[in-house]
Formats: sequence, structure tokens, C-alpha cells
Amino acid sequence: MRGWAPLVLLAVLTGSATFAEETAIGIGDPARGERLFQQSCGSCHQVGDGATHGTDEGAGPHLNNIFDRKIAQFADFSYSEGINRARRDGMVWNLGNLDAYLTNPKLLVSGTNMNFRGMEDAGDRGDVLAFLRQFSSSPQDIPEAAPTALKQEVVLGPEVLSIVGDPDYGEYLAAECTTCHRRDGDYQGIPAITGWYEEDFVLAMHAYKRQIRPHPVMQMMAGRLSDEEIAALATYFAALE
Repeated sequence: MRGWAPLVLLAVLTGSATFAEETAIGIGDPARGERLFQQSCGSCHQVGDGATHGTDEGAGPHLNNIFDRKIAQFADFSYSEGINRARRDGMVWNLGNLDAYLTNPKLLVSGTNMNFRGMEDAGDRGDVLAFLRQFSSSPQDIPEAAPTALKQEVVLGPEVLSIVGDPDYGEYLAAECTTCHRRDGDYQGIPAITGWYEEDFVLAMHAYKRQIRPHPVMQMMAGRLSDEEIAALATYFAALE
């Protein structure tokens, strides 16, 4: 699809508890994107099975799981000061930032070492991003990854959405969550859940609980929780920075 929308949104409605799902948003042609990637990016970046960081001067890190990852994530790669500054500022490689970086890297991140003039054509950028998306979080495994997510519509009644969570109880319950999800928000192959909007957290957990989101571990974990416990966790994680 040329002229793609930058975000996949969870629709929040009121009424009876029903669910619907749609296919992931189309951002471009991945086959054409592969050709463009090899022409414009492949001399400095690797992606796919066996991808490694570049070692030549000016080469970059591998691009597996780039979507929704914090910028400058790899401890074993030497980033420019501009990229490190963007990390300290909390930048994430979401779809909008990736598109802006492909448009002109130095406009988005001053001081970056990436010597690339950029892609003026939005369709070209969409195709490259569609190609890279194939090597990021799969919609079957991690539905939270916004650019690859199956669009979920979770309709919860106001009696669920209006529950006020107890953050202290949420902290107690969070021990199981933080065996996988990091409290500091760092991405270690598992999506960060710190700082989530409470309503988004509640919707996601109910989607797992009703086995709409297809991650078996999360389905099991959510299935144990009451509405009040989900609300408590949502309040706790929303307050974390």
C-alpha cells in the first residue's frame, strides 16, 4: 500500500464484551523493499538469519527486531554521540521515527554517523520498512509490536474500564511479570510494558485472557487474573518511568 498510515491503533468502545481482529496494516511491498534495501542500505547494515553488526568504518548495527526497540540498544556496538543522545532522550524506533530517519537521518538525529542522503519517496520508504518488518516481532508471537500487530478491537463494559487499580497491590502482583518484562523499560527481545497507558494495558490483558491475542504464556498468565488484579497491574506499570 502506497501512502500508508503510521500507527496501528487499538479501538476502545463501550458495550457488550466482544472482540474482532483485522489483518496487520500494510506499509509497502516487502519484495520491492528488499531490492531497495540492498541498493541503499545493504552495504552498511545486515538483517535476517545470521545478521551481525558491521565492523568496517561507517557500518551500522544489524536491523533485526528494529521496530519498537529503543534506539542504541546494543551494548556491543559503538554508536555515535548523536545516537546515544537520542537514547538518553528516550527515542524509540517506532514506525514514525524509522520513516523520518529514512527520509533524512541527520534531520532526525543530529550528529549521527549514518552517511545516507535519505529517501525522498514515501513509497520507497514504505517498501523498505515493509521488508524490515519481516525481521521484527511477529504478529503471531508479540502482538504488542505496533507496526506488526494484528489490529484488535476489545469492547469492554464501563464497569471494567472504570475499576481504579491499587498500585501497591499491582507492585506485589508484578513479580511474575518482571521475570520477563524489565522494570526499567529496556527492550531485551520482550516488549517493555512500563509507562503503558492504563486503558491499553487493561485491553491487552483482557485480549490475552479471552485468547484473542495468540501468545500462550500471556494467555495463561492473564487467565489467572481477576478484573481488579488487571487494573492494579495497569496502575502500577503506568506509573513506572
